[in-house]
Amino acid sequence: MAEASRTLLFSYGTLKQGHQNHFLMQDLIRKKDANFLGPYVTHQSHPLVIGPHGIPYLINHPGCGHRVKGELYSVSAQGLVRVDELEGTSIGHYERLPIQVCEEGKDSVLVAAQGYFAHRSFGEKLWERKGKVGLAEFGDKEGKEYVRKEDRAPGSGCIIYHL
Repeated sequence: MAEASRTLLFSYGTLKQGHQNHFLMQDLIRKKDANFLGPYVTHQSHPLVIGPHGIPYLINHPGCGHRVKGELYSVSAQGLVRVDELEGTSIGHYERLPIQVCEEGKDSVLVAAQGYFAHRSFGEKLWERKGKVGLAEFGDKEGKEYVRKEDRAPGSGCIIYHL
């Protein structure tokens, strides 16, 4: 029996190994709904900024910022539904868009994947608010600033920028 179609998903923030929401990727891997493919980096530069609650946002503004380090996963359709839910795609928090990545150290081999970008309703404004200065990686230091949804003040679960 052929394996159902899977999506290549680029993770640059809290879904990465060692970060607060990686539990979801671990669960998907355990249930055979995801496979870890390794460390990857964006082919083009993109702004990566930290918003309220320490939430990392990739901004869909190719050519600005840095080449962003992350991880690549192969995710089933069922697994993708769970990740979309966590990322708030249905409520305008993030949107899942195409992105080209390459395995670290192998820049000549491009891989078409998808990644979660700050929703277009606030992404560009957030980049401007951050002085158009971004990161190349969401690391341990940034991860310590992240506040999980259940630990946020009531009513501040998903902040959407109205700038």
